[in-house]
Amino acid sequence: MLKDNVQMPLHRRFKSGTEWEPIGFFSDALCEAKTFDLMLGFFSSSAINVLSDSFATFIYNGGKMRMIINDILSKEDKATFMVGESDVDLPTFDLSDIKTIKRTLSERDKHFFDCLAYLIRNDRVEIKIITPKDNCGISHTKAGIFSDNASRIAFEGSCNFSKTALVDNIESFTITCDWDGPTSEANINEIAKDFEQTFSGKNDTVRYEDVKDIKTNILSSFPDKSIQRLLKEEYDLLKNRQKTYLTPTIKKVLKRAKDKVASIIYKQTGDISVMLSDDVPSFPYTSGPRDYQKLAFEKWKDNGQRGLFAMATGTGKTITALNCLLEIYIRKGYYKAVILVPTITLVNQWEEECRKFSFQNITKVFSKNTDWKDEVGRLCMDEKYNIDSNSSYIIIATYASFSRRKTFDMLNSLDRRRVLLIADECHNMGSETMLKLLKEVRYGRRIGLSATPERQFDDRGNRMLRKFFGAEDGYTYEYSMEEAIKNGVLCKYKYYPHLIRLTPTEMSEYIDLSERIAKYFNFEKECFDKTDEILKKFLLKRKRIIHKAYNKLGVFKQIISERFAEKGNLKYSLVYVPEGNKPDYIEGEDDFDIADSIGDDEDADHLINVYTKAVSDLDETITVKRFVSGQKDRDEVLEDFANGRIQVLTSMKCLDEGVDVPRSELAIFCSSTGNPRQFIQRRGRVLRTHKDKKLAILHDLVVAPEVIPCTDSYRMEQSLLRGELKRVSNFARLSENPSQSEIELHDVMNYYASNLNYNNQDND
Repeated sequence: MLKDNVQMPLHRRFKSGTEWEPIGFFSDALCEAKTFDLMLGFFSSSAINVLSDSFATFIYNGGKMRMIINDILSKEDKATFMVGESDVDLPTFDLSDIKTIKRTLSERDKHFFDCLAYLIRNDRVEIKIITPKDNCGISHTKAGIFSDNASRIAFEGSCNFSKTALVDNIESFTITCDWDGPTSEANINEIAKDFEQTFSGKNDTVRYEDVKDIKTNILSSFPDKSIQRLLKEEYDLLKNRQKTYLTPTIKKVLKRAKDKVASIIYKQTGDISVMLSDDVPSFPYTSGPRDYQKLAFEKWKDNGQRGLFAMATGTGKTITALNCLLEIYIRKGYYKAVILVPTITLVNQWEEECRKFSFQNITKVFSKNTDWKDEVGRLCMDEKYNIDSNSSYIIIATYASFSRRKTFDMLNSLDRRRVLLIADECHNMGSETMLKLLKEVRYGRRIGLSATPERQFDDRGNRMLRKFFGAEDGYTYEYSMEEAIKNGVLCKYKYYPHLIRLTPTEMSEYIDLSERIAKYFNFEKECFDKTDEILKKFLLKRKRIIHKAYNKLGVFKQIISERFAEKGNLKYSLVYVPEGNKPDYIEGEDDFDIADSIGDDEDADHLINVYTKAVSDLDETITVKRFVSGQKDRDEVLEDFANGRIQVLTSMKCLDEGVDVPRSELAIFCSSTGNPRQFIQRRGRVLRTHKDKKLAILHDLVVAPEVIPCTDSYRMEQSLLRGELKRVSNFARLSENPSQSEIELHDVMNYYASNLNYNNQDND
């Protein structure tokens, strides 16, 4: 209760540097209040820092908040307040530019915004932003009212904008309590009346600004954290601040606030010593695991803690697997995992996801990291001599590193009964190098993850993978794209395939190469029996013809031109330009080594530049950016794309690597291959949901050369085309406009005596 638990002097005045610190009042009041109405003279670090210490406690108690913020952001306004203090910059926050704000925030300020984002997500905060009309001036008061539904405390004090106040944070204000008598109650009612008049929109001296974009920017910039996580972070902030140099009065206040947070955590867990340690894992989102993620864990557990998860891209495969690891920790008190991924990009991404769960002791194993051997060596020694059998750790390795004999032997020596092996994009384990190692893998707990676990033209590899993951009778858990779209986990989409014809010159070269390649093709198995260097060379040359098909660029320009005419911009568009060398339909080879054996595509940079220029040439208002491997500003680029500052991203394979772009609305696939996996993954990436996106648009440039009938090359093309049409059929069947695909591809289907089978139920 406010009356019983907020400590205050008889004179009711709080002042910095005295026994009665303002920070103490706000900390106590936030811990007890159910509602909080706040009016700020301006939004700044100095204005909110006193709210950071107990904000999560306020949220935990069910608190709701209303805010009125004066939008004093112009240089002229700042100059008005800074008369005589021109050497000091007023640290206001421009709420329309959260990205810039975020770079300057302290940990306490970030905690405030994390808490504010929580309130926004849970509809427990209302915000009004106002500016003065006709130069009539505006109140610079910091004022507000706390209520616990039984009592009220109001505060009011002028924000001091002098150099001393800004640098030393000296301020003072007086509080009024409704239990102090009729005069105090009348004073509170007057403050409440002023607040309600402005908040309700009846203040004629101010103009009301739109707050929607600001809320959206806060939500996109600050992660969705559970109340348990916010409480833990609040405790850590209070604990760490006590270690710094502070006045005795502030230390006393902070200890009181820390003890209150500790008592809440104790009530939740019953064991404060465990909960308040630095490495307690927990589910990172307020809502907890989705029902289908819980079901995946139960099926995996019932299957002897082995499983193959076939989950559509965008449905949270990573979170599903890490939730299984979290469940092990909850039940056993430890977590041990070896996570295998195809690329270094995914190594770093998995590390980020692990840290969201508060998993610690993470070691990354890949070629450019030289420190991992000592770290893993210590783990091996500890387990060998049983120094700490319940120690927890996570090792994230690329398949390429894991498959090297010395690395494999070291990692494989870890605790076989307790380690959970998580294989991301697990079809990579079907490569020849990995298949040779499968029988030696000792880890008992296993999870294979992929949107498309099946390997094309590789029945042997598929059988061995299913056996390894204990999924001989079918996937342990399956969550298809059809289910995800139906349940609203992924958004609906329209799909437009575009048939691309080769020029006479391209067609002549293509036929010549196809006749040579057909000699290697097994028509009974519909695959290549062997892939020697000569075949690789032929396949690469033919693939370049498809990728560089001259007529693609014209169709691409037409697509973006029509989109621009319709929308007036190209915001939230992804362009997958022609790329790469690896013949995608050869999966019997080592997936992570074959590119090295083929060599770099000298045309790759040229192609991405051509398509990027085509976008920028359409209109001077369009902003476009290449998104390529090794890009140092990738996070900033993705943030600018999400906010619409960059309208178009052009990429080759970089956007395949688990990059999260939920704001994307339009995707144009300019690469044509016979492997549906890449397109299924890309489709899932574009179908991630966003509150401002109702429908995604997908354009697919399909090259289907018309080879001379009654030849071996025709028979081979007919066989390989089935894979392309299978992908088109899968895309079309789940779209909102399935008939569009059959109309577009009618001629080529007749030519090769094929059809689009909309009963295709292949997994996504």
